[in-house]
Amino acid sequence: MAADTLLERITDYANRPNPYPLYAELREAGPVVPQADGSYLIGTYHEITALLHDPRISADPRSRGETMPEPPFLRLDDPEHHRLRTLAMRPFGPPHSPGRIDAMRGEIARITEELLASFEAGRQVDIVDDFAYPLPVTVICRLLGVPREDEPLFREWSDAVVASADVTPGEDSTERDRTGEQARIEMGQYLVDLAEQRRGRPSDDMLSAFVNEPDPALRLSRAELAETAVLLLIAGHETTVNLITNGVLTLLRHPGHLDQLRREPGLLPQAVEELLRYEPPVHMRERIPLADMDVAGTTIPQGTPVVLVLASGNRDPKRFQDPDRFDPTRPDNQHLGFGSGIHLCYGAPLARIEAQAALGALIPRLGTARLVQDPPPYRQNAMLRGPRHLPIHM
Repeated sequence: MAADTLLERITDYANRPNPYPLYAELREAGPVVPQADGSYLIGTYHEITALLHDPRISADPRSRGETMPEPPFLRLDDPEHHRLRTLAMRPFGPPHSPGRIDAMRGEIARITEELLASFEAGRQVDIVDDFAYPLPVTVICRLLGVPREDEPLFREWSDAVVASADVTPGEDSTERDRTGEQARIEMGQYLVDLAEQRRGRPSDDMLSAFVNEPDPALRLSRAELAETAVLLLIAGHETTVNLITNGVLTLLRHPGHLDQLRREPGLLPQAVEELLRYEPPVHMRERIPLADMDVAGTTIPQGTPVVLVLASGNRDPKRFQDPDRFDPTRPDNQHLGFGSGIHLCYGAPLARIEAQAALGALIPRLGTARLVQDPPPYRQNAMLRGPRHLPIHM
């Protein structure tokens, strides 16, 4: 098949269980591969990394004429991106709130154990619905200050917002985009209203910290608060669901490494980094050149969509030795699982703690576990790739 259909084939749901042969084809045809829909695909590690650090590449959809009321900082460029990301980080992590995420370790461990209490030998469980989804959504709701009884509201909203962000060449996304925007508005309104209830009555959560910031110069506007809170809630759990689920699937497919981690739990942090490389939660990012750019000898015109296939870069043999092999002890693992550059994943420290806690508690229970279905059914989304369900027999 022609290389100019690669994006169409990568996003074809039939290839969701195993897109990696297509990524190898992409690297062979690359580094830069023009597509039939006018976009450009890039799947080689060094080119992706360079572009993620290049200020001539924009994350803002408005740079190609799209209209958005108030993009989240994930989809803004500096200096506005830096301003909003800095304000959002103040109640989340260093240097202003250095202990917040670390202080969550005990609660994350408790939530994990509560979820695993129902996992019994001889019973079938769905790792997604019974474990990988409820853990991070509970954690991020606790961090933001969402009441426990309202947590179920966020699944439908999140699904709609994430679907609207997917890369789908040739499809009319008008209705999907409209549904996603409506969900974003409703979720933002809910979170802003919740934050307003804390104004003047501070509590120990992030929404309270946002609205009770004493310095007017460091306060988020109402629209900024809505977009930032929505981003934190969605990004705070969607990718971690995939990381945990892909991790369990990979370990059950590699029983020797599963046994190794059971015997040597100290290897777990390194194993999580390898999972972020080998089966990352985010497979693609779209960017827009702000000027004509030469990339590896190919001129990419200003305003043309460029799809950076991070998961392909993670399997690039020019960067990683034997890249298609899962190796929990892999050295020098500078993967693209959290991206790179100014948009490096804001929640990476929390995701690492959650994945280590989840897998660390689950691995000892997987002694006789087996996959009920392999490959499992996958989510529609090609960008945030992961199983929709992962049934296992304990």
